[in-house]
Amino acid sequence: MVKLILIIFGTLSLILGITGIFIPGLPTTPFLLITAGLYVRSSEKLYRKLISNKFLGSYIVNFQRYKGLTLVSKLYAISTMWAMIFISTCFFIPSVHTKLIIIGTGIVGTIVMGFIVPTIHHQE
Repeated sequence: MVKLILIIFGTLSLILGITGIFIPGLPTTPFLLITAGLYVRSSEKLYRKLISNKFLGSYIVNFQRYKGLTLVSKLYAISTMWAMIFISTCFFIPSVHTKLIIIGTGIVGTIVMGFIVPTIHHQE
């Protein structure tokens, strides 16, 4: 029963992580790391599928192995986030208050990615 609950929460975390690719302010990497942690405790098969995924697996493996992200990964994540914030706030969100919340969340995300998440300078 515990394994089933971990799989359900891992899958919900995976959905949130993938959604974070497209929604500004919603982080991707932390949700993917949570998913990996839940899957490794509940289903070796799901964990292997996750880390071998060509789009998502490298972020998880690199973060687990090196305890950080490369500068290129950080710049890609931050620039993608700000591109989505720009598109959302300019074209889809009419409320000024909502725009400010999204921009504020983007600033926090940029600070976290830029200064809190460790930058790895080499890969083996």
